[in-house]
Amino acid sequence: MQSDDRKILNLLGLAQKAGKIASGEFSTEKAVKGGQAKMAVISADASGNTKKKFHNMCEWYHVPVIEISDKASLGHCLGRSDRTSAAVTDEGFARAILKAAGTEDTRR
Repeated sequence: MQSDDRKILNLLGLAQKAGKIASGEFSTEKAVKGGQAKMAVISADASGNTKKKFHNMCEWYHVPVIEISDKASLGHCLGRSDRTSAAVTDEGFARAILKAAGTEDTRR
């Protein structure tokens, strides 16, 4: 695991403890479509259809999205079972995670 991934997973864990995460496919989709998601995270080992679905949905709703690690690591950092996706609902955590990922926030 890269150190960037570890830093992002740590930030996701902190966001989870603060109650600023919606995890799992259904909750992530609901947060993105409902306007609560400030960014989304997809596990790198998700299926092609799942990745395409979330990338397209996040592009449509202007929500930044990153791929990271694997389902087990994503779930573990959130204190849950394997997770394919998660949405960060706090602007500060989202900015910190995007910065750690080296991704610019392109929202206007």
